[in-house]
Amino acid sequence: MNLCKVLGSITSTLKHPAFEGRKLMVVQPLDEKQQPQGKSFIAVDHTSSAGPGDVVLVMREGTGVRQILGDKTLPIRSLIVGVVDGVDA
Repeated sequence: MNLCKVLGSITSTLKHPAFEGRKLMVVQPLDEKQQPQGKSFIAVDHTSSAGPGDVVLVMREGTGVRQILGDKTLPIRSLIVGVVDGVDA
């Protein structure tokens, strides 16, 4: 799991069928002090309704993502699984 900040959303008219009806977000990984760390990437927002500026928890492991979504054939690697209320480090 990675702590990330939502930078924005992605709108696409054509996409792989696995992404139909799913909200795509650009997220920036954060370190334990909530400072940017590494390159941003795309994650699917499962049910958290995250928006720009939100700190979220992202699962970045394909097998776990497919288990949560209940489909072993999905080509989805990164999934927002929750919005973080606070970090105590």
